[in-house]
Amino acid sequence: MDKKKIIKNIFIEGPITSNFISKSIESHKTKKTIGAHELFLGQVRSDNINGKEVIAIDFTAQEKMANKICHDIKESIFDKFPIYCMHIYHSLGKIKAGDICVFVFISGSHRSDIYGLLKHVINEIKKKAPIFGKEIFDDESHQWKVNRNHD
Repeated sequence: MDKKKIIKNIFIEGPITSNFISKSIESHKTKKTIGAHELFLGQVRSDNINGKEVIAIDFTAQEKMANKICHDIKESIFDKFPIYCMHIYHSLGKIKAGDICVFVFISGSHRSDIYGLLKHVINEIKKKAPIFGKEIFDDESHQWKVNRNHD
C-alpha cells in the first residue's frame, strides 16, 4: 500500500538563522547510514540597480501552491536518486541584505549519491514555485525582483 506523503511547509517567517541551520545539521547525527550532506544557502545580495542599493527583499508566496510544487520537486529527486533525505526552507517577509533566505539540505549514504543535485533543485524551485521577492532600495523605493539565471 502506497502511503501518501505529507506536504510540508517550507516557509519560515524572517531570515533563516545560523542556529536553525546548525540544529538541522545536528539533528542528522543519529542517522548513521548517512555519509554525506550537501547544502545550499541563498543570501540576499546588496545589488546595485540603476544607481540604487538593494537593502532587503520582501518575500511573499502563494504558499499552498509553492509547498505542493516543492514537495513534487523533492519527490521527483527521491524517485531518481538514492538520497536519504531532503529539506527545503524559504523565508517570508522582509529579509535584509546579508541574511539567509533559502536553505536546502540533501543527505545520502555516499557523496556520489547527492553531489550536484542542489543545482537542479534550486533551479526547479526558482522556475516553478510561486515565490516572489520585492527588492527594497536604500531610497525606500521598491520593485519586483527579476530572477536572473546565473547558474
